[in-house]
Amino acid sequence: MLDVAIRKADGTTAVDLGRRAAPPLPVHPALAEVLPSGLRRGSTVAVSGSISLLLATLGAASARGAWCALVGFPRISAEAAAEYGIDLSRLAIIPAPGTSWTTAVGALLDALDVVAARPPRLVPGDVRRLAARARTREAVLMPFVDRRSGEWPGADVRLRVEAGQWSGIGDGTGRLRARRVEVHADGRGQAARPRSATLWLPCDGGGIAPAEPAARAPIAPVIELAG
Repeated sequence: MLDVAIRKADGTTAVDLGRRAAPPLPVHPALAEVLPSGLRRGSTVAVSGSISLLLATLGAASARGAWCALVGFPRISAEAAAEYGIDLSRLAIIPAPGTSWTTAVGALLDALDVVAARPPRLVPGDVRRLAARARTREAVLMPFVDRRSGEWPGADVRLRVEAGQWSGIGDGTGRLRARRVEVHADGRGQAARPRSATLWLPCDGGGIAPAEPAARAPIAPVIELAG
């Protein structure tokens, strides 16, 4: 079949005739409520409020063979990544890219399936170029945004964690075992309709799981803690 593409002035593809979109990358079943179509290739999925949510979003895709990268997360350990199902043999970790942050992310988008990155700051031109690179390469760009960097403009999907409650501590004894959170998703296009889900993140024993129905008792007394 003849491939015919119409490109914009900046080189990105506006219309691509004869080219079929690659199937989306899978997500954990617990995230199906907020990401019903998985991770669409070529999209930007901004995550905020919880690095655990970012790792959980990567887990199923990595376990099914996707190559992933973590850029700018010096405190994430390999053990934490593996806890959420990430295959360490297909994971690149660049903890401190320094001033070459955009260069590193752009190069990884050329070669890998999912690139999760924590930007030191947001520059509008960099945001547009990286989003265009992800679309062109059919990769998934997953920026982690916080108060330091601010919101990622133009994200196709925005995932955020709110209302966390830890469980596990009794009357002055015990250990934190699980955190019940509210995960919200919105965005543009197919993700324009807001969605939400109540999850254990992490669940008792690690990883992610749907939260128990409200009528059932939690696994241990619940207390509210910051973070």
